[in-house]
Amino acid sequence: MAFSEFSSVGKKKLGVHVLLIVLDVIALAFAARVNIFQEFFFMADLFPLGLAIATLIILFFTLVLDLAITNMPTARPAFEIGLLYVLSIFWLAFNAFSTARWRNIPFNCNEIPEEYPDERTWCRDVQGLKSIVWIEFVALFFTASFILRYAITQHTRGRKQIWSGPLSRYVPRDLPQRNEFTRQTFTDYFGTRGGSMFEKF
Repeated sequence: MAFSEFSSVGKKKLGVHVLLIVLDVIALAFAARVNIFQEFFFMADLFPLGLAIATLIILFFTLVLDLAITNMPTARPAFEIGLLYVLSIFWLAFNAFSTARWRNIPFNCNEIPEEYPDERTWCRDVQGLKSIVWIEFVALFFTASFILRYAITQHTRGRKQIWSGPLSRYVPRDLPQRNEFTRQTFTDYFGTRGGSMFEKF
């Protein structure tokens, strides 16, 4: 599979997808360190860990499927928008719960006496986790909103084919105009060879 198969819009979308995975891996690392210190006891710490694992699995497999299969339904805008909004809702809900439980942890970890270096490290990990989980939520939400806005913009310009294929291979082109007495052919919908609305359909 050549990277040239993807459109310029698709390459940007794939780049953002990779960024979401990187942010999730960072959140997973912080969550794992916090839970190891607390021996996987507190729900406020377990929620980010579980959600980070689930998000990583979902994002990784949707990316692999998009790269491996030319016209994968999970790579179409409607599916991606719904998936990312659902993930952002889960992150928002769990972040609100966990952040409320973390409010008693000192913001300035240097307030913890030097005689407790492990507790200081744990405090810094919690503060890092607290930040990255909200960054992950914002990234998911804005990615979904951008894809939705872009798809609606293309749709209103008459390029309704954006919904029928993967965004990673979408090229903004106008469909040929036809009157009601002109018979539609297969190539009207999918383009001629080398001239598809998607670079490889």
